[in-house]
Amino acid sequence: MAHRTRKRRLLGAIGVTAVATGTLLATTTLPAAHAEPAQAAAAGVTVRPDPSYSGDTFEGWGTSLVWFANATGDYPPAVREKLYKLLFGDDGLNLNIARYNIGGGNAPDVKDYLRAGGAVEGWWKAPAGTTREDVDWWDADDPADWNKNADNTQRWWVDRIKKDITHWETFSNSPPWFMTESGYVSGNFDAGKDQLKTDSVDDFAKYLVGATERLEKAHGIKVDTLDPFNEPNTDYWGTKLGPDGEPTGGRQEGAHIGPELQQKVIRALAPVLKKSRSDAEISAMDETNPGTFATNWNSYPQEVRDLVGQMNVHTYGTGQRTTVRDLAKAADKPLWMSEVEGDWGDGQSFTDMRPGLGLAQRMVDDLRELEPKAWVFWQPVEDYDNMKPGGESAKGGNWGEIQLPFSCTSKDTLKSCPIYTNTKFDTARNFTHYIKPGDRLIKTDDTSSTAAVSRKGDTATVVHVNSTTEARDVTLDLSKFGRVSSRATVTPVVTSADGKLEKQKPVRVTGKQATLAVPAQSVTSFLVKGVSGVAKDAAELRKGHTYRLTGVQSGKDLTIAGNGTGLVIKTPNTTDPSGQQWRVEQIRGEDNRKRYVLTETGADKRLAIRDGALVAEPDEGRRDDAAQWIASSTGDGSWTLVNAATGQLPDVGGQSTNDGASVGVWQPNSGSNQRWKVTEVAGD
Repeated sequence: MAHRTRKRRLLGAIGVTAVATGTLLATTTLPAAHAEPAQAAAAGVTVRPDPSYSGDTFEGWGTSLVWFANATGDYPPAVREKLYKLLFGDDGLNLNIARYNIGGGNAPDVKDYLRAGGAVEGWWKAPAGTTREDVDWWDADDPADWNKNADNTQRWWVDRIKKDITHWETFSNSPPWFMTESGYVSGNFDAGKDQLKTDSVDDFAKYLVGATERLEKAHGIKVDTLDPFNEPNTDYWGTKLGPDGEPTGGRQEGAHIGPELQQKVIRALAPVLKKSRSDAEISAMDETNPGTFATNWNSYPQEVRDLVGQMNVHTYGTGQRTTVRDLAKAADKPLWMSEVEGDWGDGQSFTDMRPGLGLAQRMVDDLRELEPKAWVFWQPVEDYDNMKPGGESAKGGNWGEIQLPFSCTSKDTLKSCPIYTNTKFDTARNFTHYIKPGDRLIKTDDTSSTAAVSRKGDTATVVHVNSTTEARDVTLDLSKFGRVSSRATVTPVVTSADGKLEKQKPVRVTGKQATLAVPAQSVTSFLVKGVSGVAKDAAELRKGHTYRLTGVQSGKDLTIAGNGTGLVIKTPNTTDPSGQQWRVEQIRGEDNRKRYVLTETGADKRLAIRDGALVAEPDEGRRDDAAQWIASSTGDGSWTLVNAATGQLPDVGGQSTNDGASVGVWQPNSGSNQRWKVTEVAGD
């Protein structure tokens, strides 16, 4: 969940000059700033969408409900309906995934000190007179201890949006106070120590499942996944007491739960879910960034990983996305980018293009590097009062795509409780309107672009971010599609300082290419019609073809060692390349999790992992998982090879660049000593 001070440090401005737009769907008029003078066009960019490397069907776009739903669920109908249309309507963000927060809840005698919307009501029902010191009263099997009418405001949203939602997820930010070490839902007094009491693990599992069951029954929905954690292995969640002994911070629900305790929770949760009326699977563990996710996941023994049906990660930190991508492929589990938000820019602004560009680039990077099945906002609706100057920070901020006060009453109107949208709202729609559930994400070779093919496979979308202060030409090279019709067209839909989602005239594709100009500081969705299939020579790794595998860090080729079984890196030998040429055979799969066997042509030995070591073994007998490799790429010409049996990658020992350095195996870590450029052997 978003922690403003901490995450603002992680999500700085993207370093481009602001160009202001006009008012963006705000209920009240905002002054427009002056646009910068037009500048000369920058160097052109060529983008090559590649359908030979495609993901599984994309589930779509989502949001957590939590604070904004808790704050606005009892707002006047006109305000709620406008919010609904902005979030889930066809002209709004058009979201189809929702994450319902199972509140923990402080004791009845604790005065609310959490941020506006942050005190999500728990599903327990405490006896009269219960205090923070009373921690042994709750019994999951006693109906009297459950409040079936809890959390009316967040649940108003559940009813309003359920016809729009294709995947429901329940999740927890904190256990109820009586299951915590500190007795408060805002975290332990030592934020780095576990907050869930070890003797409450079983009760916590029953609480989560009980709330999920009751939510499903009351609203007629089916919850698909349940995540018991939120950024658990962090020191973000701490409770501070004032001189009077009353809590003064933190201001939101959160709980440190380290990897060992995470495993206990998952082990306890699985059998309770299995016996329940819910068909939900466990998702885990909604960690704050890919690196910490990997630390947690790698600590889980196989039997715990097997209990997890879906892997959830946040991208408040952006390093090691490809690590989690490869971990998900090794585990053969769906991966979600299940939460992110950010500021970008200076102060609260509804016209500055930097927030929109920052969000758009984050979305591009997440889709390209993580290859997720879904992309989910933290909460697109933010508290206007918290974000205005003098609120959370002196300058204010741009969290959320939509802002309105969380202090409105049932007597307010759209005039007295105005709703604003910033530039993130429109740049996000460049993605959510044109990459749709059922589409498949495909590879591109440009770090500012992401792409997808439609469910039917007869159209494609490329979303391109131009964060520079200059206009530039973008050439779409469509030669990797199997068929490009003589009537193929590309229609740009542009969001910039001059307008939002402006659909321009189609441009005819000639010679399998189309060149289109995009404005400075813009996000453009290119809608491609008349393309389908995959060209025979599109894939970088083609079955039956032979390649050199060159280490990105070392510049040296993967080579069979002198002993005939080990692997080393060596300078390419152009006169005698024996031991350095690898034939690729695809043996399973059609998407970006397809499996290959790599056989060195001269020695007729295949690459495998045996007894924890990378080996070249005779290509004889059954090609089991240990001899199968899943190849991953971000489109830059380099690849990681994930072993289907162990999940490990070929890894140059000690990150050496020396001739003859050994190549072993290691868990994915996004290191350049684990990436290999492929070069097809001439004449193959």
